[in-house]
Amino acid sequence: MTRLNRALPIALALLAAFPAAHAEYSMPPAALQAIVDAPRAPSLFIGPNRDVAGLVQTPSLPSIVEVAQPELKLAGVRINPRTYSASRFSFGTNLMLMNVADAKQVQVSGLPKQLRLADVAWSPDQRYLAFTNVSVGDANGKGAGVELWVVDVAAHKARRVGTQQLSAVFNRGFSWLPDSKGFIVTLRTGGAAPQPSGIPTGPVVQESKGGPARQLRTYQDLLKNEEDSKIFEHYATSQLASIDLQGKVKTIGAPAIITSVSVSPNGANLLTNTVQRPFSYAVPVSSFPRRIEVRDFGGKLVHLVAEKPVEEGLPPGNDAVSVGARSVSWRADAPATLVWAEAQDGGDPSKKVDIRDHVYTLAAPFKAQPALLAKLGARYAGVRWGRGDLALITEYWWKTRALKEWRVRPDQPEAAADLAFSYSSEDRYNDPGDPVTKPDAAGNQRLVIGANDTLLLKGEGASPEGDRPFLDRYSLATKSKERLFHSAAPYYENVVAVLDADGKRILTTREAPTERPNYYVREGEALRAITSFPHPLPQLKEVQKEQIRYKRADGVDLTATLMLPPKYDVKRDGPLPMLMWAYPAEFKSAAAASQTTGSPYHFNAVSYWGPAAFLAMGYAVLDNPSFPIVGQGESEPNDTYVPQLVADAEAAVEEVVKRGVADRHRIAVGGHSYGAFMTGNLLAHTRLFKAGIARSGAYNRTLTPFGFQSEERIFWKAKDTYQTMSPFNNAEKIKDALLLIHGEQDNNPGTFPVQSERMFHAVKGLGGTTRLVMLPNESHGYRARESIMTMLSETNAWLDKYVKNAKP
Repeated sequence: MTRLNRALPIALALLAAFPAAHAEYSMPPAALQAIVDAPRAPSLFIGPNRDVAGLVQTPSLPSIVEVAQPELKLAGVRINPRTYSASRFSFGTNLMLMNVADAKQVQVSGLPKQLRLADVAWSPDQRYLAFTNVSVGDANGKGAGVELWVVDVAAHKARRVGTQQLSAVFNRGFSWLPDSKGFIVTLRTGGAAPQPSGIPTGPVVQESKGGPARQLRTYQDLLKNEEDSKIFEHYATSQLASIDLQGKVKTIGAPAIITSVSVSPNGANLLTNTVQRPFSYAVPVSSFPRRIEVRDFGGKLVHLVAEKPVEEGLPPGNDAVSVGARSVSWRADAPATLVWAEAQDGGDPSKKVDIRDHVYTLAAPFKAQPALLAKLGARYAGVRWGRGDLALITEYWWKTRALKEWRVRPDQPEAAADLAFSYSSEDRYNDPGDPVTKPDAAGNQRLVIGANDTLLLKGEGASPEGDRPFLDRYSLATKSKERLFHSAAPYYENVVAVLDADGKRILTTREAPTERPNYYVREGEALRAITSFPHPLPQLKEVQKEQIRYKRADGVDLTATLMLPPKYDVKRDGPLPMLMWAYPAEFKSAAAASQTTGSPYHFNAVSYWGPAAFLAMGYAVLDNPSFPIVGQGESEPNDTYVPQLVADAEAAVEEVVKRGVADRHRIAVGGHSYGAFMTGNLLAHTRLFKAGIARSGAYNRTLTPFGFQSEERIFWKAKDTYQTMSPFNNAEKIKDALLLIHGEQDNNPGTFPVQSERMFHAVKGLGGTTRLVMLPNESHGYRARESIMTMLSETNAWLDKYVKNAKP
């Protein structure tokens, strides 16, 4: 017998010792079940006039029966073939209206018997609130589809608009016309769907004829053959139409694969994006060939904005963009003016140029030459419109994190731009906030502009004491600020909407460690509650929470949220077993990495998704401890990923042990997605933790060779970094218990289910302690109640077995 043949029976015997087993969904202890089933607060949608709001009842988690409904996975899109819409599994179950002035709530009558509310949108004049209802149809699925409904706000009554069903594969399927008298919709086109034969007509062939390097990310759910293409074409094709409030339908043009449509502010033209053949097997629909066109309401082509070929990859780098017109939209403060950006460097960030992007505008009838609105030294990142002499254009460069906002004068494109703001996107302490906008008469968001060209800015207000949201009045002329509102201890209060033009009346959410967030109207110091959502888990109301600060060995300041069970006393009860839950973040400076995140005054929310649920089981929790990975100057953060990760973990462990709340030998670490990747690395490179909980992660970076997370270099340019960062390559070093949980149908780029499967096989084959739980019908985030209960049950059992009673 050869050496290989002698080894094979041993390997097979080792794998057979722990065979795969079919398991039923499991239930965690009652204390964890209560967290999953805790009542959820309604969602609030404020009207454009800011005096009426819609309240949509947020339902409990859907069952696996709902989540296991038929689903097509085509061209990077997940489609419900019964409803011709994007797959979704959670729907609003009730709709009410609320008067902001007196907080009076009124039940909407006339709702569907089995309401499954998907999307809502206010009419520009606020007389109506439209929503889509996703009907399941009869027992055979007949009648299933997306229905358009409208609520008469004054009458508090709902009714269906028309009888035709919408196509909502790429968007919600409807948008209001500027005059509030009807909608632009995408309708289902009907006809029988192609049925796959299962018999191939020949091989699938792809070819590359050479050319420059392209960064081709790893995608899920791509088309595989011509049968897939025909099925995708059927479900993705829709008929553009207008429909008035009485249900009268007028079709516009021929059916097409319409991925987006928007109406010009004057209601005269339509800007459409339509996908064309040939499709690609290498990229999702967002990179398929497409036409960007302006059409009139008769369907006639008015102006071809751009015709884009298939785009199978961009130049290397996170600042890479496509060539030609991109980010095409309407100018919100003009009747019918297009705005778009065009790269001046071929979309390649490696080219040395002074001007990266031009921003152009073109007004109806679209016959003149485009006007150059701005020349940008970085990438165009959007515009906020105000009026003819005031708009804010944002530019951003990922490589340096540099962000700038320029004041431009759209009606005077020859006028020089004025720099309004310049800061680093990772410098939270110096973030000036976001300019406040409000819908205009046509429903388009416009800047709220005060006297002497002042703007309102709202932001998180990050500081060494934690986040303290604010509202400022900012003068573009003098660059001076006046603080109108600042959240103050012992509450965390966040600005939701500005209720008047001068910012004196605002809608906020206010919370405290033992008080659930509720909505308030604030006028100066006067505060009035308009909702009173009760505490969802009274049994955990007295959870103890503290925002702690500590240092990494190299002096980088770190923060974390320490949570302890109710009635716990460190002197009386001693150290507890601990679950530490984190997600690494890359920075270009140690100063930014050292900034405090979060607030000590946030509500002590105990969610089934994060680690706080295990407070109910007697564990201490360290939530969101800082795990910065810093790359100073020209160095890349990930070149020292492992030593920095280990230093972050060592600092966190030392701090909780020093405080006496955790035993050094009874700490587990966990995380989701990139946090799972972190968990695998910490178990491979340290013995700080007795167990790891890794959910939906990636562990072998050679399977994501064109970049991942914030890493923009491709594998072939940074082989050592990719190899060193991959916990799969260090699986033989994992000596502590690793629980892997993954959705069987994860469609997140890079976190393919095979990542967890291969990691499990590696640790198992090397004699390690590990368990793999694959959740049926689940994607990157888990949705079914049964899946969530099983996730908690498995995690609790793993912690109890390997952490709670662990010995030094």
